[in-house]
Amino acid sequence: MRRRVGLSMTAFRGESPGEFAGWTARVEGLGFDFVELVSEWPHYITPENWREWADAIESTNLGVTLHAPFIDINIASFNAVIRETSLRIIEESLDAASRLGAEVVTLHPGHCSPISRERQRDYLEIHRASLERLGNLGEEYGVKIGVENMPHFPILDGQGCDRLEEILTGLNIGVTFDVGHLNTTTGAFERFIARLGERIVHVHLHDNSGESDEHRALGSGTIPWERVLKALPPVTWALEVLTLEDAEKSLGLIKRFGE
Repeated sequence: MRRRVGLSMTAFRGESPGEFAGWTARVEGLGFDFVELVSEWPHYITPENWREWADAIESTNLGVTLHAPFIDINIASFNAVIRETSLRIIEESLDAASRLGAEVVTLHPGHCSPISRERQRDYLEIHRASLERLGNLGEEYGVKIGVENMPHFPILDGQGCDRLEEILTGLNIGVTFDVGHLNTTTGAFERFIARLGERIVHVHLHDNSGESDEHRALGSGTIPWERVLKALPPVTWALEVLTLEDAEKSLGLIKRFGE
């Protein structure tokens, strides 16, 4: 079965929808099936400006996925103002994604603070309440949501399958499996898939040394791609590399091992 492989805007170096139109044409020419819009500075994608980005994509036959904002966002904050603002911003992304016809929206889990370390039960309740609300909003907007596993970094939550399962159990929300991120934490790729496979709605692909979140081309780090690609579920796979050259190299590796 042929996998549908897309390219993230992590490889886009422009700022305007006009520049994006030229980039999407090159992405389609390389053989990708969709683009992943990243709603983050300097190109937030909102219910007010979504049409400008849609026009750029509609000149191609590419599908769309979307990554919600994550910088300065914390859906598990003890501060209600920060938490509610974060949820409102992500809801705007769900609205825009619905208008764009996006297949899935990826979002980051909340992250920790000194108080959340001290009051872990309260933190988990706040976190799950926010995710439950977002899951309901996803249904309302008709958009699938995947909560992404995070790379190794002290304050980041959801770094492995056990913690993601604890956060998400009983909630109507999926998982975006970031293979590169897991390589910086447990590296237990098959275990992650076995534990959360039915929840995985989307996959992010990039490589690294195992030490940090480097977003290298596939095959340039330490991830055993032949083994991993054969184990991944048949959902949308988005490359999160930094250049079109790395995207082309990575797509070649996927075609060798992943189909």
